[in-house]
Amino acid sequence: MSDQALVLAASAIGAGLAMIAGIGAGIGQGFAAGKGAEAVGKQPDAQGLIVRTMLLGAAVAETTGIYGLVVALILLFANPLLGLLG
Repeated sequence: MSDQALVLAASAIGAGLAMIAGIGAGIGQGFAAGKGAEAVGKQPDAQGLIVRTMLLGAAVAETTGIYGLVVALILLFANPLLGLLG
């Protein structure tokens, strides 16, 4: 097996592992939405503050999934590891 094939295979596995980050972001956003709905149910007067805080948390959680996607795309299409082979 050539070195280039080995690097490409390892990059594909790494890209798949990087996409697991999307699972954590989805779970975190679902948990935040559930707790936000629960908080609005308990204190309807604070809905604006609760929703604003929940959306900020969802945006931060979403960046984790986006970073995983960017890493996967770099490994698949702009692989910097192939340049090290020479």
